[in-house]
Amino acid sequence: MANQVFRSSVRLIEGTRVEAEARGFKVTVDEPEQIGGSNQGMAPTELLLSALGSCLTITISLFSKAFHVDIKDLRVEVEGELDPMAAMGKSDARSGYQNIRVHVHIVSDAPQNRIERLIKMAESKCPVSDTLRVGVTINNSVELETVSA
Repeated sequence: MANQVFRSSVRLIEGTRVEAEARGFKVTVDEPEQIGGSNQGMAPTELLLSALGSCLTITISLFSKAFHVDIKDLRVEVEGELDPMAAMGKSDARSGYQNIRVHVHIVSDAPQNRIERLIKMAESKCPVSDTLRVGVTINNSVELETVSA
């Protein structure tokens, strides 16, 4: 099967508040007030953690039948550490996450070793996890539309 192209479009609303859209679904993204935002939505860094947690949760669910695991409850908690001052140019530290921790809480009657194999498979197949672990080439382009005064 050929690669599928996924798209997202993001538009500035005001200040640090933006609207992200993909496939007709819209999400408001913003920064917390303490770093200059209006706190109208999750920060992009929180969305990244949420994307990782969501992807792992979905991947675990999708593979659970193949591993004969009946899931009664599933939660994935994700936390990461970064220096917010670096993103604002006030620190020379790396601006991205230096460490991300994932905790999977699963309720099931399946044996521990089967659950562990399922989680390992999900970690290897989750596209967001793969992108964060391996990295990706990002190609930027800019289109300037000038406005006359």
